[in-house]
Amino acid sequence: MTIDSIRGRSAKIICTFLVFLLLLPVIDCERNANRIVVGSKNFTEQLILGELFAQIIEARTHLPVERRFYLAGTFICHQAILAGRIDIYPEYTGTALTAVLKQQPSGDKQEVYRRVKQGYESKFGLSVGPPLGFDDTFAMVIRGDDARQLHLKTLSEAAAFTPKWRAGFGYEFMERPDGYKGLVASYGLRFAEAPRIMDLGLITRALKERQVDIIAGNNTDGLIPALDFVVLEDDHHYFPPYEAVAIMRGEMLKNHPEVGAALGELSGAISDEDMRRMNYAVDGQHRDVTAVVREFLKQRGLIN
Repeated sequence: MTIDSIRGRSAKIICTFLVFLLLLPVIDCERNANRIVVGSKNFTEQLILGELFAQIIEARTHLPVERRFYLAGTFICHQAILAGRIDIYPEYTGTALTAVLKQQPSGDKQEVYRRVKQGYESKFGLSVGPPLGFDDTFAMVIRGDDARQLHLKTLSEAAAFTPKWRAGFGYEFMERPDGYKGLVASYGLRFAEAPRIMDLGLITRALKERQVDIIAGNNTDGLIPALDFVVLEDDHHYFPPYEAVAIMRGEMLKNHPEVGAALGELSGAISDEDMRRMNYAVDGQHRDVTAVVREFLKQRGLIN
């Protein structure tokens, strides 16, 4: 076999592979036409929300639902829905505004929702469902015994003590525009050493075991009360609202408007405390997600 023939064959293989990659979204869209694909990011609350979406769609529409959970973070979910590989996934308005639309944060919930809804429809052809009722904003968390001993309730009060504290933050919190840099500037925070960048699954354990003294958690984390942690009040209102919403493909809604109607029944249905309880049931009590979600929906009369 000559070098030219090898090159020719290699070029054909590469071209075939590139065509396959280009056709993937089309193949996925055609395959998904008669079923709904629900995605989620790779942490407990997202898994619960994805299962909530799936179960209420199954109950209200009788369309088959495929679950594609644990899709890493925001960027992967966003690219997946743009490519038609998923039809729906749960998102947070603050994340959508700052991380996806690259707009400046705002403390007004209605304004943030309006900007996200308008931006997603005009830029991406995606529909943003109504808020589910809870706000999973970032939460600066310390141990309860430290809060009581030092009489701390707010981040402004804590600023006097942070020069002696060690901080533990997730990578995304360190990088995103509404995260670490803006927070320390807003409150004038300094720490005993550079923040430890940690996997989100390890941060609460590190705080409990006194490896760090303050962490960036989530407002609806069910382990916060269970571990006697305290959320410091964001008295400067630095963090934007992070209301949970459903992001939906516009093409899917045109074909199946009943899916939008089904998810609309979750509008305002989940309080901060509801989300904490479900998160704790999965993370703290190690219960099955499917059973936790079914129990919640039955209690609210949303499924039989």
